[in-house]
Amino acid sequence: MFGTLPEKKYYSISEVAIHFNVNTSLLRYWEKEFDQINPLIKSSGIRKFTRENIETISLIYTMLKKDGLTIQGAKKKLKSKDISDSENLTILKKLNKIKEELRSLKNNL
Repeated sequence: MFGTLPEKKYYSISEVAIHFNVNTSLLRYWEKEFDQINPLIKSSGIRKFTRENIETISLIYTMLKKDGLTIQGAKKKLKSKDISDSENLTILKKLNKIKEELRSLKNNL
């Protein structure tokens, strides 16, 4: 589906474009449209993308190119995903707290 990327901390916009077989201008456009894509931009203007950025771009690529969503549709779906992730994190924290309380009760028996 996509090219392979070597394991490293940062990737250039060219490497990411080649990975997804898209133009660098499309990546810059998506960066403006989607707040979730936030590469490190050096003072020289050079963009450096992380693995997390690339995972987000992959999700956006799939929604736009494969699923046929519009930019607005993809934004809406990403926003609802962000909310779901936040809710899941809250639930996970509560479950971990309950787990610790149960361990404490068990140890006190």
